[in-house]
Amino acid sequence: MTDLLAIAYPWVKSLHIISVISWMAALFYLPRLLVHHTEQVGQTGQTHDLFKMMEYKLATVIMRPAMIGTWIFGLALVLTPGIVDWAAVWPWTKGASVFAMTGFHGWLVGRVRAFAAGENSLSGKRYRIMNEVPTLLMIIIVFSVVVKF
Repeated sequence: MTDLLAIAYPWVKSLHIISVISWMAALFYLPRLLVHHTEQVGQTGQTHDLFKMMEYKLATVIMRPAMIGTWIFGLALVLTPGIVDWAAVWPWTKGASVFAMTGFHGWLVGRVRAFAAGENSLSGKRYRIMNEVPTLLMIIIVFSVVVKF
């Protein structure tokens, strides 16, 4: 199994990067949709229905598969011999940040469900603030992997 992972390493790494880019794009965009939904659309009407559909599709058709791909290919990289130095700090900071990113993903899905049920209770300002979470986590992840601090 480990020989197969070593042979497939460049392909798995490429698929991991593609999945991460897709996941991050969705994590950046969905909170912006929620800001506009909150501030410009409200909880009723045709535009509300359009935003609900856009948010749902972004969360389920793009964001969920991208997260699953990120996890699958990331775990395959972790299992590839010689890739991760577990005595270093960087795999642990990256791992903690990926878990936090996954938690943020779950929070966003909960917000999409709240909008779908007509139960949004957060302000546009709150969504703007939360929109910074994936950026901060991305910075930690990239520096962890590239600088290996």
